Amino acid sequence: MTALRTILISLSLTLAAFAFAPSASAGDPVIDTAIAAGEVGERIDGYLGVVGTGDATLVRKVQDINNRRRSVYEQTARDKATTIQIVAQLAGEKQIAKLEAGEFYMDDSGAWQRK
Repeated sequence: MTALRTILISLSLTLAAFAFAPSASAGDPVIDTAIAAGEVGERIDGYLGVVGTGDATLVRKVQDINNRRRSVYEQTARDKATTIQIVAQLAGEKQIAKLEAGEFYMDDSGAWQRK
C-alpha cells in the first residue's frame, strides 16, 4: 500500500506541472475557437474530443494534440513506473478542473457536459 501511495503522490506532483503548463492547444486558433464554440472538449481520459461532428481539419488537429499528449503520458508513465491510463486519467481530471464556465468535458459515463 505504501508503494502505491508513493506512486500516486509522485504522479500527482508530476501532473501538477500540467496545471501550470499552457494548454496543448495554446496558439492554435482553430482549436481555441472550437473550444470556445463548444465543438471540442476535454475527455476524462486525458484527451480532447470533438463534441458532435467536426470537419476534417478540426478532427485532424484534435488527433494531433492527442498524439502529443499521449507521448507525454507515455514518457511520464515510464518515468514513474505506472500505466499510461493512470497518467492520462489524472491529467484528464486536471484539465477538466481548469476548464472555464461554458466549456465542455466528457464525464465518466461518456456524456458531454457543460461546465
